[in-house]
Amino acid sequence: MTSECTGKSSWPELKGKQGEVAAATIERENPEVDAVIVLEGSVVTGDFLCTRVRVWVDEDGIVTRVPAIG
Repeated sequence: MTSECTGKSSWPELKGKQGEVAAATIERENPEVDAVIVLEGSVVTGDFLCTRVRVWVDEDGIVTRVPAIG
């Protein structure tokens, strides 16, 4: 296990975009990660994974936070 994540680690340009489009973009730009769409207000684990990017969306499927590795 490495202490540093590889590849692109955040996608500020995707805030305000469709969640599905954002997830596909993230996985294309950094093949080391899985983008997981999460509805705003959902309870998630507090662990940090270099292989995960949470894509927080509102009820309309729009990204509400800057997606980043974690």
